[in-house]
Amino acid sequence: MVEARFYGDLADALLDGATDALRARDVAYDVITVPGALEIPPAIALAEEAGRYPTAPRYDGYVALGTVIRGETYHFEIVADQSAAGIMQLGLKGLCVGNGVLTTEDEDQAWARARRSEGDKGGFAARACLDLIDLRRRLRVGLNG
Repeated sequence: MVEARFYGDLADALLDGATDALRARDVAYDVITVPGALEIPPAIALAEEAGRYPTAPRYDGYVALGTVIRGETYHFEIVADQSAAGIMQLGLKGLCVGNGVLTTEDEDQAWARARRSEGDKGGFAARACLDLIDLRRRLRVGLNG
């Protein structure tokens, strides 16, 4: 999992949902922490590249977790658009990435999506990642294999 810590309490809630989803499926995971949502795609790319070395861990998939809340400047659009585009590019290159980066108008919306008792977007992103990993495996052996 790669989590952006810009909004620490929200990051904790997203991570809580994601870790519960992974534990429910008995999946091992690591957590990589980055400052903000823009750093998520490069961190995933770095982890994937490092996995080519024999001493580094190799990951089957990635869970991107973070929050972008609209402010008074254009910065929201840049961060929201570019983090989503970066995550999509990684997926189109064949990486299994569950996107749990919230883009909201305000903090109340973010909490409604982050809490496990409400939107559980962290858990959703983890399950989406696992579904993509499963799809990749099925496609490699034939969908019915």
